[in-house]
Amino acid sequence: MQPFRTLTALAVPLDRTNVDTDQIIPKQFLKRIERTGYGDFLFFDWRRTASGDQDATFALNQPRYQGAQILIAGKNFGCGSSREHAAWALSDFGFRVAIAPTFADIFFSNAGKNGIVLARLSEEQVAELLKKAETIPGYQLTVSLEEQTVTDSQGFKASFDIDPFRKFCLLEGLDDIGLTLRHADALDAYEKQHDHAGWLKAK
Repeated sequence: MQPFRTLTALAVPLDRTNVDTDQIIPKQFLKRIERTGYGDFLFFDWRRTASGDQDATFALNQPRYQGAQILIAGKNFGCGSSREHAAWALSDFGFRVAIAPTFADIFFSNAGKNGIVLARLSEEQVAELLKKAETIPGYQLTVSLEEQTVTDSQGFKASFDIDPFRKFCLLEGLDDIGLTLRHADALDAYEKQHDHAGWLKAK
């Protein structure tokens, strides 16, 4: 998992509330066994018209937002089923940060474990950012995990809370496997002791 400290990047607005995980990554794409390749199917039903063509009105399809790494959305983002694929799809598409007034609890945990910083700001602050991202060409935000702030070049500044343990993992780039491997020497020593004890017992 890539460590996160400070990111300055293009922001894309998704002015919708209660975006659930089936909208983030529809269920028909959950058959893959890898964690990669889901970005192509992110918001699949919204990115296409009924005929299957790309919907030019949807923000992620607009050239002005190509390469965006920061997603701004309405409250209760990531609600619905607990599928971790939603976080995989966002990460695979290139998002490192999502900003919203609230996030669903399980999605919040899954996103953090996959290197995505979720910044909870007030509804008023998010509304301001959505408007700026919609009206200002090339609108960028700077998100500092170390300082727990979201800022822009026009004087906007807001702070967000994050669990200290989750912050540590994101700063160090540690997922669950990475956390375990930090104790590899102790685990190896335990296994050797366990194997030796088992051999003595067998004798």
